[in-house]
Amino acid sequence: MTNGLPGTMQAMVLETPRSPLQLQQLPLPVPAPGQVLIRVIACGVCRTDLHIIDGELPSPKLPLVPGHEIVGMVVRNGHGTDHFRPGDIVGVPWLGYTCGKCKYCLRGQENLCEQALFTGYTINGGYAEYTTACARYCFLLPPVYAGAAGAPLLCAGLIGYRSWQMVSQHAQHIGIYGFGAAAHILTQIAKHQHKSIYAFTRQHDTLAQMFAIELGAVWTGSSGEAPPVKLDAAIIFAPAGELIPTALPHLDKGGQIICGGIHMSDIPSFPYHLLWEERSIRSVANLTRKDGELLFKAAAEAKVTTTIQQYRLSEANDALEDLRKGLVKGAAVLIPDHI
Repeated sequence: MTNGLPGTMQAMVLETPRSPLQLQQLPLPVPAPGQVLIRVIACGVCRTDLHIIDGELPSPKLPLVPGHEIVGMVVRNGHGTDHFRPGDIVGVPWLGYTCGKCKYCLRGQENLCEQALFTGYTINGGYAEYTTACARYCFLLPPVYAGAAGAPLLCAGLIGYRSWQMVSQHAQHIGIYGFGAAAHILTQIAKHQHKSIYAFTRQHDTLAQMFAIELGAVWTGSSGEAPPVKLDAAIIFAPAGELIPTALPHLDKGGQIICGGIHMSDIPSFPYHLLWEERSIRSVANLTRKDGELLFKAAAEAKVTTTIQQYRLSEANDALEDLRKGLVKGAAVLIPDHI
């Protein structure tokens, strides 16, 4: 041990796509200048992790420690790093680094940075006992979100809230397709803002529908059903391209479809008249640090609470399979085995 820290750590590692993660003993990472070393308290399990592991997102770092919804304690600063002090509880999101110099960064679109690095995809993430992260891209967490329950906010919450911000302010009736981790956070924010949420789930998924009603949705049904009113907007979190032509007929004039996932299957062709009358389709890419500031403010105002299912770090493959099968209520979160 060095300065009270171990020399090695447990981590779940992806060696090749489309294969189970392997529990390995790795050297303790050393924070580079500008980085912090973090002891992981919890790491959320996100559908994006599935897309990486299943080979649907190209060119991940290999071998890779996945995970980008990290809550942890700073235990060491890299050289010249003074953003946090040891003992601070921070959140580490999907966006792990941007160059600050490209045209996108210079115009406030760091989520589109040409040199961006992503936690748990192109740099190692939080399916481990320790991780390093660029201090500038970590969030100091408020005490209410400084434990396992805060992990889903670091991606499901952030990407969900970025999607939410793209919805016109006048929108009142908003559909959500795919009622998972992001939707269960957004529904609480929507209720606080006196918006009406219409939750679309897999067919016969009565548990998800009951969960949506518990959180404040005004209507639930399967993705093939028609809501009782025309929607001002629909946010699609499910990675199914066929949901776009499914949702379009339910939009009012000027209605919006926001695609909140990083991966989606191909979108089938559809007649132009479904899009006419100034309906629009828009995608969401990554996040900005400003999104984090706004989310944590909105979550505190709405008194958002997350529903989580905890798994041990060594049970990561079980958590991923449960997520794949739609068996997770709220969000799955990994906890180091020793806790």
